[in-house]
Amino acid sequence: MKAEFTAIIEPAPEGGYWARCPEVPGANGQGETVAEAKESLRQAIELIMHDRREDMLRGLPDDVIQETIVLT
Repeated sequence: MKAEFTAIIEPAPEGGYWARCPEVPGANGQGETVAEAKESLRQAIELIMHDRREDMLRGLPDDVIQETIVLT
């Protein structure tokens, strides 16, 4: 399964680009190029989702089945 998110990329006044994802509050990135901004945003989304997953699993018994989801 592949997750798709919206990337809004805008030129930054000081140069380069800003990127944000409206579906994932707090997910934003920046870069000198559009490609760098997208990659920075992808990494931010991945970190936020990983953190949310850890929060959900905190306190569950060890015998609960856990699957790893990879964002690409």
